[in-house]
Amino acid sequence: MTNILAPGTVERHLRARRDTGRGLLMPYVTGGVTPGWTRYLHAFAEAGADAIEVGLPFSDPTLDGVTIQQASETALARGASTRRILADLAEAGEPHVPLVASTYYNLVLHDGPAAFCAALRRAGVSGLIVPDLPVHEADELTDVAAAAGVDLALLAAPSTPQPRLEEISRRSRGFVYAVSLMGTTGERAALPASAADLAARLRSSTDLPVLLGFGISTPDQVREARRHCDGVVVGAAVMRRVLDGAGPDDLRAFLATLRRALDQE
Repeated sequence: MTNILAPGTVERHLRARRDTGRGLLMPYVTGGVTPGWTRYLHAFAEAGADAIEVGLPFSDPTLDGVTIQQASETALARGASTRRILADLAEAGEPHVPLVASTYYNLVLHDGPAAFCAALRRAGVSGLIVPDLPVHEADELTDVAAAAGVDLALLAAPSTPQPRLEEISRRSRGFVYAVSLMGTTGERAALPASAADLAARLRSSTDLPVLLGFGISTPDQVREARRHCDGVVVGAAVMRRVLDGAGPDDLRAFLATLRRALDQE
């Protein structure tokens, strides 16, 4: 049975690690993408992940690039659903780092925010990302998630004006997800110049950990990102390998290279 983590686990865990000077690593996996997919969670933790993002696949994503879309389609074709994924997590047990669910607001509304957040907690999930939920419409879910002990992390983009950025910083829990560019998820050849500016603006607005995502896939990109923010989210690079047949051991080795890059900064 899954051990239910205390409320605020994501924020306390990431703050504690950040405050020792550690760069934070949060890899992503699409729930239900393969048989035995929860084995990836333990491999990620063994590779040095500080938190793990678990995608709850949705049939009509707006922010995901080709790789994550393909992973979601694969999972849905296998019969994945929010309930089945959470049941898998509850059965698999904690990987000893916080789990952060990510999905679109349609799935939250399907059961209602209170029931949705309660189900996350029962499965041992202590964080939530909802990329299509703007901060000015987040009141209900923010309150419900907090009451359930789920840290709702909000997203900030390079185009976000400073007053809105400060509101996102105030309202976010756990961490702030800094989107490196205006676009969808996916691997890219270089870290966009907009990432450094956004990270600097966020770090002047909040003491929460700032994690940078979208397009980070190589040790060099991780090292560059670490100069500007507290850590990185790595999604498409992980899922491309999973879709190509990589198993938990392969992903453990890949993430270990990113962990070493973070530790070198």
